[in-house]
Amino acid sequence: MKKLLAGISSLFCLTILPAAYAETTPAAFPTAQSGCITVNIRELKKPEGMLGVLLYSSKQGFPDKPDRALARRVKKISGTEHEVRFENIPYGTYAVSVLHDENGNGKMDKKKIVIPKEGFGISNNPKIKLGPPSFSEAIFTLDRQETELTINMIYL
Repeated sequence: MKKLLAGISSLFCLTILPAAYAETTPAAFPTAQSGCITVNIRELKKPEGMLGVLLYSSKQGFPDKPDRALARRVKKISGTEHEVRFENIPYGTYAVSVLHDENGNGKMDKKKIVIPKEGFGISNNPKIKLGPPSFSEAIFTLDRQETELTINMIYL
């Protein structure tokens, strides 16, 4: 159990939002082989704080290293459901991680040192086991103009 909590805590605890405040995106011009990923984020516990969403194209850095993400979005929360779009993304395999920074302090707050106090979510909504979900558990394929995901937030 201790290993599980430590793994979940490491999921977002260090740098997801500080670096995510500087939004990034791939090239601004669409190509014939690019599309849009729409991420529907559900079950936010409180309609306050910030939402950080990271898009990864490889397992390097997934799920908690924003500097390794292909793109990132940050938005102020105003409700319990949100939509985030990543446009002009080349066709390929991706994974998404989300953090609900309830107090807007730019980091994952924890209780009892390792238990996340704030919500998080991963594409494909994998079950939380010992440690954070792997890239392979979270991957999806963008192979058409529009791909839509729903991520249900987790609060421990």
